[in-house]
Amino acid sequence: MTDVIDQGCRFEAQFTEMAIANQRARAHRAEQWESAQECGECGDPIPEERRQKVPGCQHCTQCQSDMERMKR
Repeated sequence: MTDVIDQGCRFEAQFTEMAIANQRARAHRAEQWESAQECGECGDPIPEERRQKVPGCQHCTQCQSDMERMKR
């Protein structure tokens, strides 16, 4: 039984490493984009502070948060 659990833990660790690597790659590509002035979802202005802290952002904080919640 321990072998199955150990194998599951190794699989989960590999999956987590792959997910982190994919997220880092997406973040790197996003940094190459210019941040939007207005949210692509609601059209509200994106604050300069967010544009600086999240390079390549395309949505305001609220819309981004809503979209991430919907993905779960």
